Amino acid sequence: MAFESFGAWVQALEQAGELRRISQPLATELEITEVANREMKRPGGGQALLIERPTIHGHPSSFPLAINTLGSWKRMAMSLNGESVDAVAAELGALVQAKPPASLRDAISLLGKAIELRHARPKTVRDGACKEIIHRFDPPPTRRGPWPIARDILNSADLTPTADPTLLDLPILKCWPLDGGRFITLPCVITRDPDTGERNVGMYRIQVYDDRTTGMHWQLQKVAARHGRRYYETGTRMPVAIVLGGDPVFPFAATAPLPDGLDELLLAGYLRRKSIELVRCETIDLEVPANADIVIEGYIDPLEPLRDEGPFGDHTGFYTLPEPYPVFHITAITHRKNAVYPATIVGVPPMEDFYIGAASVKLFLPIMRMNFPELRDLALPAEGVFHNLVFVSIKKTYPMQAYKIMHGLWGMGQMMFTKYIVVVDDDVDVHNTSDVLFRLCSNTDPQRDVLATRGPADVLDHATSAIGVGGKLGFDATRKLAGEGFTRRWPPLIKMSPEVQRRVDGLFSGGR
Repeated sequence: MAFESFGAWVQALEQAGELRRISQPLATELEITEVANREMKRPGGGQALLIERPTIHGHPSSFPLAINTLGSWKRMAMSLNGESVDAVAAELGALVQAKPPASLRDAISLLGKAIELRHARPKTVRDGACKEIIHRFDPPPTRRGPWPIARDILNSADLTPTADPTLLDLPILKCWPLDGGRFITLPCVITRDPDTGERNVGMYRIQVYDDRTTGMHWQLQKVAARHGRRYYETGTRMPVAIVLGGDPVFPFAATAPLPDGLDELLLAGYLRRKSIELVRCETIDLEVPANADIVIEGYIDPLEPLRDEGPFGDHTGFYTLPEPYPVFHITAITHRKNAVYPATIVGVPPMEDFYIGAASVKLFLPIMRMNFPELRDLALPAEGVFHNLVFVSIKKTYPMQAYKIMHGLWGMGQMMFTKYIVVVDDDVDVHNTSDVLFRLCSNTDPQRDVLATRGPADVLDHATSAIGVGGKLGFDATRKLAGEGFTRRWPPLIKMSPEVQRRVDGLFSGGR
């Protein structure tokens, strides 16, 4: 089903036994992180949490906070409107691989898929629940000089939340002890290409500087950063909208590895099987989902200097240190009367983001197979914190095929950030790290089966010598063929015969 608010999503989780309410006050400063981190580390991802009384320096926020709402396979499947993530992936795979109909039955099936796609395209409406309460800010003075020494207004104990909806009243988390401030951690950031008008929805952390300004941490390879460069070239103010809540498919779509120029809201509309209604912002020329819980409107001024953002306890398991990023000025905040503030935390894995990333792999694997038909499965182990480590299995039929896959993956979207790729044969379960490591250790000669190269790196990677540039290693852990310079016989893997396995199964089928 399509969820018309984050509150409706929370209610569905509770009805499914996937949510635990916490009624006692919990501080947005570190306490909520500690509770959520313990829950995320439980087997299977634990439960979603609804913090009913989050506090900001001891003062209650008027917004409840929900966290870990996507942190299990069941919750991911519910958010994607499917019985399982695999079922949603199979449906999407059948759609992208649809062939011209060869019969009436094929034509009817293809027509059914086309009807489903009608719901993918967003439509504009006059008003929406995200505007039940509107608070506009007076235009701030334009800043041209360097920023003064940072003073995070939300870290000042002498300030209390206000009656109006501002950043001071949102239960924004300070996640980890050395964080540079409070961070909005589950935002859908909407920008527009000034040349083509194409919309992008991305997820970039937002550090709160004070009640009127934040940092905008879009990394240099991200689509929003490309949009921003065009505004910087023309000196034109860039409109930006931050969407919080609404349908839980929004944050998934914002993190999905879609090609540049393909609207993430199309994917979201397809997955929820219902068109996303969009409303025009109050103070900027952008449209946002009408069913959002909270919308923060504003702009980035390319004539302003950049400002240090961070440190931040990141998904790498380490803090990312301060670096200069654009400053986002808030012009309005709108929200529902009963808005729920969505949040997540990242840190030493496994965390909630593991399930979001793994679901993306499952959904987009059929599309990757269109380019690499030999590809059987792909996994991003939690220890690799997304990009650092990729396991991939292939149906190997010719020499050097593993190296083709390595080069191909490094050339695909966010896979360019991958530091280590391990390629194994199709009889290996890439989701079983022990099985992959067994093949890596047994099937490779380090002098022959390792490919070292260089390329773009995740700017969050603290180990690279320069920001955004680093080395890469590929391991060919497949069986070796004669055409790869291997002249010995390849031994068979030890396996028991199926007949003996069935006979032994029968001997103990009575529970003996």
